[in-house]
Amino acid sequence: MPASQHAPVPHQRAAPEARTGSAQTGSAVDGPLNLLVIEDDPAGTFTVHELLDEAGTRVRIRTARNLTEAERLLTDDIHCILLDLALPGRDPDDELAALRHLLRLAPRHAVLALTPSTHAERAAEAVRVGAQDYLFRDELDGRLLSRAIRYAVERKRADTAQYKLAESRLRAQENARLERGLLPTPLLEGSDLRFAARYRPGRSRALLGGDFYDTVRTPDGTVHAMIGDVCGHGPDEAALGVELRIAWRALTLAGLCGDELLSTLQQVLEHERDSEEIFATLCTVDIAPDGRRAGLCLAGHPSPLIALNGRAQLLPYENSGPALGLLPRARWPRRQVELGREWGLLMYTDGLIEGRTGEGSQRLGQDGMLDMINGQLASGLRGEALLEAAVTRARELNGGELTDDVAVVLLERKRPESRAA
Repeated sequence: MPASQHAPVPHQRAAPEARTGSAQTGSAVDGPLNLLVIEDDPAGTFTVHELLDEAGTRVRIRTARNLTEAERLLTDDIHCILLDLALPGRDPDDELAALRHLLRLAPRHAVLALTPSTHAERAAEAVRVGAQDYLFRDELDGRLLSRAIRYAVERKRADTAQYKLAESRLRAQENARLERGLLPTPLLEGSDLRFAARYRPGRSRALLGGDFYDTVRTPDGTVHAMIGDVCGHGPDEAALGVELRIAWRALTLAGLCGDELLSTLQQVLEHERDSEEIFATLCTVDIAPDGRRAGLCLAGHPSPLIALNGRAQLLPYENSGPALGLLPRARWPRRQVELGREWGLLMYTDGLIEGRTGEGSQRLGQDGMLDMINGQLASGLRGEALLEAAVTRARELNGGELTDDVAVVLLERKRPESRAA
C-alpha cells in the first residue's frame, strides 16, 4: 500500500511542526511514532501495521475494535490514540460516551477523534470534551500523518504542563495560607524583648507540618510565648496545630494562663481531632513585665533552654504535665523561673533533638543540643543567626534533611545599658 493512502490527517486545519514527548516523560520523539487506532469496522480503515511519511518517519499502527481490547494494547510507548467517534459507548444517549471513557482510561495520552466530515459539530465537541484534535475520515491523507500525531502529542504535553503549573500555583497558595497560620506575626508592641523564630517542615512535606508557635504581649505588660507539636505530619495535623495556636492566642489575650489555659486547650483538641489517638505537646512561658521572672508550664514537651552570661542550660522540667489529649482530667503545674537582667530563652520542638548525629542510631538529644548551642554562643552567635546555625548544624549532623518538623523560638533580653549603647 502506498504511504499516501489510509492516513488520517485533517485538511481543514494545518498542523504546525512540533517536537513532542512520550505519554510518560514528555521527551522528544525522534524515532518511529506509535499510533493506537480504535474502530469497530471489521474491514478497518488501516490495513497495514506500518506506514512511511514523506520524511521517512515510520508510523507503527496497532488496532483495537473496542475499548476493552484497546486497554490491553495501551502501553507507555503509544504516542497517540485515534478513536472512531462512531464507536458505541456505555451511554447510548451520549454520542461521545466512548471518548469520555477513553479519556478516563488514558489520561496521559494524546487523543485524536475520527469522524465523517458531515459530523463537524460532533468533532468540535470532541475537542471541547478533551481530545487534542479531530480528523475527518473522508479526508484522510497519509502525507501528513506524522505531523498530525506530533501536533496532538505536543498539545497534550503542553496541556499537561499547564495543568501541573496551575496545580502547583494553587498548592503554593494553599501552603502560603497555611504558613500564615503556622508562622504567625508576634504581638510584642511595647516590649523590649527581641523575638526570632525558625520553622522547617520535615522531608517531603512542603510547608505542611504539625509544629506551631506564637508570642503575644497582654495589656499588663506580660509577654506570653508558646511552642507545640501535634503528633503526625499531614495536613490534618497541621490544621489542628493552627487551630490550637489561634485558640491559645485568644485565650491568652482573654486573661487565661497556666493550668486553666492548658485545660481549655485540651478541650479544643478533644473536639477538633479526628481520632482519640491524636495528642499535642506544648510548652508555655509567661514573662513578667520587668523581664526578670517567668512562669513555665510543660505538657509533655521538651524543656526550653535559658542562656545566662553566654552559657545555656535546661530549665527545670520536673513535675511537668502530660501531653494534651492523653488524660481527661490532667493538671499542668506552673513553675516559677528566675531569669535575671540579661538572658536568652530558646524554645523548640523535638524535631531538633531527634535527628541523628552521624554515629549510627545515636540521637542528638537534649544533651547534644545543649553542647551545640553552647558552642554557637561561645562563637558569638545570637538572635536569628543563632537559630539558623542551630537548625543547619542539626541537619548536617543528621546527614541530610531532618525527618520531623522543626520549630525554634528565641526570646532575648539585654541589659538597659547594653541597649542604650
